[in-house]
Amino acid sequence: MNILLIEDDSVLTDGLIHTLKKTGYVVTATKSGRYAEQLVEAQDFDLIVLDLGLPDMDGLELLRKFRNRKVSLPILILTARESMNDRIEGIRQGADDYMTKPFELMELEARIHALIRRCYGGFSYTIEVGRLSLDTQNNQVSADGQLLVLSAREAAVLEILLLQAGKVVCKDRIAQRLSADGDALADNAIEVYVHRVRKRIEPYDAVIRTVRGLGYLLETGSDGAK
Repeated sequence: MNILLIEDDSVLTDGLIHTLKKTGYVVTATKSGRYAEQLVEAQDFDLIVLDLGLPDMDGLELLRKFRNRKVSLPILILTARESMNDRIEGIRQGADDYMTKPFELMELEARIHALIRRCYGGFSYTIEVGRLSLDTQNNQVSADGQLLVLSAREAAVLEILLLQAGKVVCKDRIAQRLSADGDALADNAIEVYVHRVRKRIEPYDAVIRTVRGLGYLLETGSDGAK
């Protein structure tokens, strides 16, 4: 599941990305409301976590823009504004939930999980793509029921491709995912990891195609065999 985090506190952002990734989510983060608008237009997300105190616009204004444009994604407000009037206004403008800072990470995870379950009719930690299976809770990939032994970064590359199976994943998004682990990336690192993963999954009718100028596309079964 893909989450868009709109938050201007860089320390909090880093902590949330780390925590939500461990839970199995893919997180894209920005502190700009205007850039968030572009991201929602260009990418597929399953949920938005929205701070109200953004540097370039008020979060409620951004919330109104999303709802006026018929963006139906569940939106959870995460803010320091704790008055009842702020809560009421947030819900009135179209938020699905409202949490105030400081907060407990476990509660945030629970609320995100509940929103996804409520809005999408259930949520499983396992994603099946052809003969491959991704356990998002434990960050493990199996093929034909057997665990694939991968390095942490190989697993991260395969995870993001499985989560977006059938769609092109840009190199920048993969780089963002790998850089979140803390170590710097060599110039050709993404190509190296994609090549390794490609070799590992080919026996299972899964193909990673390079889409020049755009990124990588994971195909399985009859699609991948073309």
